[in-house]
Amino acid sequence: MGRDEVLVGDSVELMGRLPAGSVDLVFADPPFNIGYEYDVYHDRRDSAAYLAWADTWLAAAVRALAPTGAFFLAIGDEYVAEHKVRLDALGLTLRNWIIWHYTFGVNCTKKFNRSHAHILYYTKHPREFTFNPEGVRVPSARMTTYADRRANPVGKLPDDTWVLRPQETDVHFQPESDTWYVSRVCGTFKERTGHPCQMPEAVLERIIRVASDKDALVLDPFAGSGTTLAVAKKLGRKFVGIELSEQYADGIRQRLQRIEFGDEQTKRKPAKKKTSRTINADRE
Repeated sequence: MGRDEVLVGDSVELMGRLPAGSVDLVFADPPFNIGYEYDVYHDRRDSAAYLAWADTWLAAAVRALAPTGAFFLAIGDEYVAEHKVRLDALGLTLRNWIIWHYTFGVNCTKKFNRSHAHILYYTKHPREFTFNPEGVRVPSARMTTYADRRANPVGKLPDDTWVLRPQETDVHFQPESDTWYVSRVCGTFKERTGHPCQMPEAVLERIIRVASDKDALVLDPFAGSGTTLAVAKKLGRKFVGIELSEQYADGIRQRLQRIEFGDEQTKRKPAKKKTSRTINADRE
């Protein structure tokens, strides 16, 4: 099994073929078990069956993760707590419980509209892991609002509630746009591929920049529309994607063909460049 591949089949089986400890970063956006209409997957399982499956694929992903690797899981309200308990039991260390707030929330009729998802950020080792703060720093309010001389000139790390502001990137927010948050990928967006559940590139850009170095191997066990792989390729990372649907996999391959390796089309305003490093969490 090589790198820069889109594999078709069962994620548990195919992850089992990866060498143990070979993956530097896992980003997983599994089915939420809330009834999305996928191509070949039924997204309304019995709760016990869904969680038993989660046990299996989480263990397979953690086995493939390098000793200094990072694991990001995007999941909805319904099962986030159950997934956290399982990741804790697998011996990973929770770094952040991130809330991604988006505009164009899902319209509901008998409860408040859904306008967020959870992203659990774990590392394999409690102290040794890749974390590149310079790759994701953003201007602070002291810099942009108050012109405060106490402001750190290189900016600040993002908070754990991801409501991205226009000054944080000159690609995802244009001057004429009134969209101040990272939206879901809606039908009219240029990013849209036709997949029913597509992550925006802005979210994956932040994750891949901060938690991996160039030439690192990124794994997405539920590749879907291919956003993880597309951003990994743009940022000069290696990748492996797994997708159950042959139709979705073909769409991913076509998307990847339009991208040159290392073509950083997701450029942002850098704060200050420093050499990336593996940090010790006791000194963070």
